[in-house]
Amino acid sequence: MTTRKPPKGLQRVPAEILHADELGRLADWDPHPKPPGWQLSPIAVEKFVLGDPALAIERKFVTDPAIVNRVVISLCTDLGCLLVGPPGTAKSWFSELLAAAISGDSSITVQGGAVSSIDQLLYTWNEAMLRERGPVPEALVEGPVLRGIREGRIVRFEELARCPQPLQDALLTILSDRVITIPELAGEDGAVHSRNGFNIIATSNSIDAGLYAMSAALKRRLNFELVKPIRQLDAEIEIVVREVGKRNARSGIEIEIDPEVMEVLVTIFHELRNGQSLDGRSTDRLEAATMSTAEAVNVAHALSVHAHYYGEGRMTVANLIHFVLGTALKDAPDDRRRFLHYFDTEVVRKRGDHWQAAYAQRDLITR
Repeated sequence: MTTRKPPKGLQRVPAEILHADELGRLADWDPHPKPPGWQLSPIAVEKFVLGDPALAIERKFVTDPAIVNRVVISLCTDLGCLLVGPPGTAKSWFSELLAAAISGDSSITVQGGAVSSIDQLLYTWNEAMLRERGPVPEALVEGPVLRGIREGRIVRFEELARCPQPLQDALLTILSDRVITIPELAGEDGAVHSRNGFNIIATSNSIDAGLYAMSAALKRRLNFELVKPIRQLDAEIEIVVREVGKRNARSGIEIEIDPEVMEVLVTIFHELRNGQSLDGRSTDRLEAATMSTAEAVNVAHALSVHAHYYGEGRMTVANLIHFVLGTALKDAPDDRRRFLHYFDTEVVRKRGDHWQAAYAQRDLITR
């Protein structure tokens, strides 16, 4: 496995480039058997996702290790895998990590809500070449699924439930027969058989279920795995701090991430998302906001940008609440009342100057 350096100036670096050094170390270390077409063994793939301090591999996804094990085993078989969970639980990031470790390429991606025809999944034609030479292999323009089948790579299918039924049926045929037929081409060129390493990792939002119901036949060809929000506060704070640090570095922002500010931010998100305080008391969940870990990262990065350009490099709890409100209070009027109630019943109880500074911003909620 060759390692690649991230090109300068990219806003978003793919996992296989961002963590190329780790993937290279795992490939050099890996003593375990690899499934046909895989870059790493299943054990090494799990270490890439969950981390291994002995190999200097950082943890990239927080979940029950058994979930990662089941997903990896599923991808070793002829069944695809569907990651189901609420928004912001890093399902897409999980699938990207798996594709990077298994195929060395996470770029073969389908956005279910953006495709409306089978051509976008499978193939189209170079019209100019088609008119000049007719249907020849050189005129074929591969779609993501055809590319994944031909190259033997993982295909990431985002928001599968937003994909129209005919396209789901096409995916069903591919998962069953592992071949794509191209009627316009004669002979061997008319059938592209899947190569070792091909499989599909799909995602679906469990709250916004999508527009199209999945058929029972397609469900039988996918192993379902529920991806839950992070339950441990310390683990969630660790993830937010690490991811914000990476975003800040990519944005050219050099500030010290204040641990007390991160505690306030992640605790508010954690308690409102779970509907329960850390002490076990019930809290109101917000109707229009997911309050996910991913959203907490977005808020922390926005606060970092503000601190860099406007705050002389200092994060403060007072500024934090402004950014939290932008995430928490969307288009549900009752959420303002719920958020205020949370402040008056939970934030007011918490000890520490940083929590008192947070409660001092209570009036912002009523504006």
